[in-house]
Amino acid sequence: MRFAVTPDDVLARLAALRAKDAPTHGGRVLSYVYDSGEPALDDLAAAAIRQMQPVNGLDPTTFGSVAALERDLVAFTRSLLGGDDDVVGTVTSGGTESCLLAVKTARDLWLAAHGATPGAARPRLVAPVTVHAAFRKAAHYFGLELDLVPVMPSGAADAATFVARLGDDVALAVVSAPSYPHAALDPVPDVAAAASAAGIPLHVDACIGGMALPFWPDLPAWDLRVEGVTSLSVDLHKYGYAPKGVSVLLQRGRDRQRAQFFATTRWPGYPVVNPTLLGSRSGGPLAAAWAITQTLGTAGFAELAGRALRATTALRQAVEGIDGLRVVGDPVGPLLAVATDDAVAADRRVDPHLWADAATGLGWVLQAQPALRQGDGSLLPHTAHLTVTPVTESVLDELVPVLVAAADAVRGRPRPDAGDLVAALPPLVGAPDSTTAAAVLAGIGLDTSSIGDEGPGVGAMAPLLAAIEALPAPLAERLLVELLARLAEPR
Repeated sequence: MRFAVTPDDVLARLAALRAKDAPTHGGRVLSYVYDSGEPALDDLAAAAIRQMQPVNGLDPTTFGSVAALERDLVAFTRSLLGGDDDVVGTVTSGGTESCLLAVKTARDLWLAAHGATPGAARPRLVAPVTVHAAFRKAAHYFGLELDLVPVMPSGAADAATFVARLGDDVALAVVSAPSYPHAALDPVPDVAAAASAAGIPLHVDACIGGMALPFWPDLPAWDLRVEGVTSLSVDLHKYGYAPKGVSVLLQRGRDRQRAQFFATTRWPGYPVVNPTLLGSRSGGPLAAAWAITQTLGTAGFAELAGRALRATTALRQAVEGIDGLRVVGDPVGPLLAVATDDAVAADRRVDPHLWADAATGLGWVLQAQPALRQGDGSLLPHTAHLTVTPVTESVLDELVPVLVAAADAVRGRPRPDAGDLVAALPPLVGAPDSTTAAAVLAGIGLDTSSIGDEGPGVGAMAPLLAAIEALPAPLAERLLVELLARLAEPR
């Protein structure tokens, strides 16, 4: 066959593009990627994907391997997370899909119980304000009212405040184990008891923590061992060390899980029966996750969690020793959030976003998170987020001096002031169109015609995050949509 470009040239081009990405291995990116530090697991995952590459997970009656691998993954996660024989589950394309399906299931069951149809009634979804944004998406997609409960300064939900929001119109309550922004473990047993007494299903979002917390010391009950927890999501492409994207949604009760499915015979093609939002599904991530769980077993995951625990403990101690910074709350699991220590004098304070930018300049990527004003008026501070993986333990001698040096470089500097930027914006009526949004982005230093041109990132994050906080949320969201959309447009 005659190719337009030789395969070797195509792969060379791909390698050149990848070389400009942030590094996915070695622990230098403390978000998004989960490096076990074991190259053999990457090789195993690649080999498993290769074997399943042509398989379509749409129809396990044709490709029986899909059902076999899914059975094993559900059995493994169910056992690890305290489920009994009444718990069944589904492998999904990631945490967002798992969360969407949990909400869709709860909505459909609530509508059926109340004799209502979608659009005719709008049940509530009650969750802490720190719940993953996937639940905002789910409420938006499936027509639920999102009732967000303010959290304590630690980042954890207060049980009494949460329980007070429960009522007959609640289709689903959600808590996190732990929350992504601050690594706070919500009060699962207290909320579960109240929700169960009220006949309200409770979902535990353990997408980030589910494969690590079973091996974390001294934790209160949080998983399917807690009576009243009706569903739980856990990502295998996080601390299960599988490639993106593979997650598991566990549901208590077969009838509950069956409400998750979509099925139709009312068209002239093949009968469509989908347990997930997707139809055709790659068998690759499924096979990779299966191969890794089969190889590691519980003992292997415990060893990797131990490495992450030691690294997290060391990083927390290091940050707490940096003048001008503080760790938010009492983080649970292999992640933490870092804020300015407002208890010290202004000339000693370290802004976490400036700190993150300085660390990036030294070759290490921290994730910037904006502040959020809660419904009760209290402010959750802007922070830097650090996701810790087993490989982090092996690079602490490099990372800790970088964190100290980055803090020293920006100590006493105020964060960027976005007030002048906001004041200079042209008058806007409604959501700006694409051209106007691009012009506004250029006005804050983000020229979408050149950002990301075969290179990583959009530059310093502190000014962008300051602008996001200063702008009305709908406008900030519209600008971010424009930014991301234009990065992928043909040039």
